[in-house]
Amino acid sequence: MTKKLIISTALAALMLAPQALGEDAHAGMPFGAKALEIYKTAVEMRSTANHGETPKLARYLAEQFKAGGFADEDITVFELSGTAGLVVRYRGDGSSGKRPISISAHMDVVEADPKDWERDPFTLIQENGYFFGRGTADDKLGMTAVTINFLRLKAEGWVPNRDLIIAFSGDEETGMLTTRALVKEYRKLTDSEFVLNADAGGATLPLDGSTPASFGMQAAEKTYATWELTVTNPGGHSSRPRDDNAIYDLAAALVKIQNHKFPVRYNELTRTYFRGTGAKTAGDMGKAMVRFADDPTDEWAIKKLRSSSSYVGTTGTTCVATMLRGGHAENALPQSATATVNCRIFPGEGVGATEAVLKQVVGNDGVSFNLISDPTETDPSPLRDDVLAALRKAVDNKFPGLDIIPSMSSGGTDGMHFRAAGIPSYGVNGGYSKPNDTFAHGLNERILVQSFYDNLAHWYVLLKAIAG
Repeated sequence: MTKKLIISTALAALMLAPQALGEDAHAGMPFGAKALEIYKTAVEMRSTANHGETPKLARYLAEQFKAGGFADEDITVFELSGTAGLVVRYRGDGSSGKRPISISAHMDVVEADPKDWERDPFTLIQENGYFFGRGTADDKLGMTAVTINFLRLKAEGWVPNRDLIIAFSGDEETGMLTTRALVKEYRKLTDSEFVLNADAGGATLPLDGSTPASFGMQAAEKTYATWELTVTNPGGHSSRPRDDNAIYDLAAALVKIQNHKFPVRYNELTRTYFRGTGAKTAGDMGKAMVRFADDPTDEWAIKKLRSSSSYVGTTGTTCVATMLRGGHAENALPQSATATVNCRIFPGEGVGATEAVLKQVVGNDGVSFNLISDPTETDPSPLRDDVLAALRKAVDNKFPGLDIIPSMSSGGTDGMHFRAAGIPSYGVNGGYSKPNDTFAHGLNERILVQSFYDNLAHWYVLLKAIAG
């Protein structure tokens, strides 16, 4: 079956819109108080690379599962390079005759400096209808929702028709070593038919409180690759400037990269995304999406989409300078200057080809390139009717009939490593947020309090639908 036919068939299935299960979402919902307890505890553990409390969080969650009735042999905590991973198996009765389903999320968070925040980033604060704190959105929201629903369903005596497996990583925001371990060294514990990813998916809530345009289901990711560009120089005294200067030469290279536009790229998934999203997006941006979906060479549509930071990454590869260091004294010519350039590479483009383009753009052999990341290149996951049908029920619980549109993430998640290991991954988290609430990785990270409870209900319906 061709990718086009797979997508067309899957999207047709979405139009059937099975009846929702009608799970209420509020603080008084079953296990709502327990969910807040776990969420608060998790947010207030500094599970960053520098603070190193991810193993502590993994052990805390393991104790919650043990107290919730999961057998010791079904709970595995492993520590690796200062962080940890967690695997929990929810045993089914095997009546479906199908392989297990894994559910992924990550326990670690990006570093946060308290002096830069308006509130302590490692204290869960509820204020003006929001939960504030590092990880409230990325990804202790998804991690908590999956955890609490394993506990709730177990307490209710529900038995899935196949095994469900939690596969929580501990360094998704940095090296992803635990993710690789989950699909390699611990593959016997996590081997499954596919993965439901709690670190991707969701919808944008309009500021006026109306219905979102669509729900995005992650089915592909761009390749994450980072280079250090370095220029060296003999240096000397600052009173005797040279024509060549490491900082100037590096700056010139970065300006060339800034001005370079990678070729437009597209696939059936991204065109489907733009077609569906464009139909629900007002104004010229919506028109540009539809025109691009119909004709990816449309220059007006390309210019419009690439003018938006939200959509430029869906039209091709992007590379941007993110860090800079150089020189060793204020009164000395710089002996070296280094910049970090991060790229999000469109599927099929290739890391090697992207580096070659950057070197050609820079056009200076004196600039050395050092690939400092360990890129993982993957193809899009094939769309599945069973995943889409289960997600349909979960989405209908909040917004009946809301369009579900497959999408490609410009950012990276653990899903890439599952895909690379031959396990399709689908970002299906019920994350609902307003367009001005996207503070993940930044200052004053927050989510709507209601969205926290909506996501609990979302996963309750989703898990019962996918394995019930």
